[in-house]
Amino acid sequence: MNTKCFLILGVLLISGCSSDSEITSDKVTTTNNKDSNLTTEPAALLNAIQVGTRPQFLVNQLEDGALKDRLVACQNGPFYKTDFSIGHRGAPMQYPEHTKESYVAAAKMGAGILECDVTFTKDKALVCRHSQCDLHTTTNILSIPELANKCSEPFTPADPAQQVPASAKCCTSDITLTEFKQLSAKMDSANPQATNVTDYQNGTANWRTDLYATKGTLLTHKESIALFESLNVKMTPELKSASVQMPFDGMSQAMYAQKMLDEYEEMDIAPAKVFPQSFNLADIRYWLSSAPQFATQAVYLDGRYSTPGFNPHSEQTWQPSMAQLVDEGVQIIAPPLWVLVALDAQNQIVPSPYAIAAKQAGLKIITWTLERSAPLESGGGWYYQSITDAVNSDDDALVLLDVLAQQVGVIGVFSDWPATTTYYASCLEMEKVN
Repeated sequence: MNTKCFLILGVLLISGCSSDSEITSDKVTTTNNKDSNLTTEPAALLNAIQVGTRPQFLVNQLEDGALKDRLVACQNGPFYKTDFSIGHRGAPMQYPEHTKESYVAAAKMGAGILECDVTFTKDKALVCRHSQCDLHTTTNILSIPELANKCSEPFTPADPAQQVPASAKCCTSDITLTEFKQLSAKMDSANPQATNVTDYQNGTANWRTDLYATKGTLLTHKESIALFESLNVKMTPELKSASVQMPFDGMSQAMYAQKMLDEYEEMDIAPAKVFPQSFNLADIRYWLSSAPQFATQAVYLDGRYSTPGFNPHSEQTWQPSMAQLVDEGVQIIAPPLWVLVALDAQNQIVPSPYAIAAKQAGLKIITWTLERSAPLESGGGWYYQSITDAVNSDDDALVLLDVLAQQVGVIGVFSDWPATTTYYASCLEMEKVN
């Protein structure tokens, strides 16, 4: 009998061999799948969570104390899949975001929930991209002349003499789904000093890598659903704000919000497996009134931090109030990391007044995004801005994570490298996903 070998790309490459018939029986597909071309993964991938070496690298840097003792004690596992660990765009610290490869890696690291940021193409097909207009930094579109010519703004080289950076703007709404599927993903980056397309596309930060960017398979929203179902994980689609004027070709914002959820129903996905997200409170309100079966787990991504005058220490700057959000039916709120924490008089990380108010109002809290910042030796940047004075080493991500879990009481943390959150949750024996 012929033997077929398959490779599964995760934190490590795992090889295995089986007969043709065994591999066929080892596949997991979605129930009543209406699209035979949707992506699935071998069921073997669902087992043997691997967190790799990074979590231990961070643990070893911790100062001696109770947290380090607890995390060192479980360095040999077992590690398990948990909803506390959410794959933010997959595992984009090292894999091109929103790709099959990135999602598979995140699932292998134990992420119990994976995220597809949802936007749409020129022919209104839903696809996974963080922004409607990021194709010039996240794909090879500029290297394909016939598609680059369709970009909203063509590539313009840098002009050092005039101090003008290189630029381009390519949107999913510039191209059809068929054209979108011709693209390959790359690490999200651009070189502003570039004078040609090749150099413009080679801007990956030196603390990331292009090692796994040799193949980046783009997915439609439906393909992500099929993949996530095959990986046996829950799903958290984010309805991205359109960069084009809405309505778009007859599609209103409400139709767009409904279309995203319709695809889960078409794929026979139980609402309990779905955590729809939006920064737009109007989208949450629409789901509450028109799709209550999904709205109970709708996640309000709190973007009020960008409002002038916002202060996580002053409840008067959060409008509507936490209580008003609860009265409207919002059950889960998701601000960025820094909004949930502050420093006390001893320079220790503690819950912020915002976090305390959210919990007192009865809101569940998810936060974003761990492991997205550059090395933390200089204070952590945007995601750590409220605790900069206490951040000077990469292991401070674990200190923050511990405060978020044990004192703030978050139910999940988005991470660009889910192995870190999986390691922590497994060590602390947080809820396991079967």
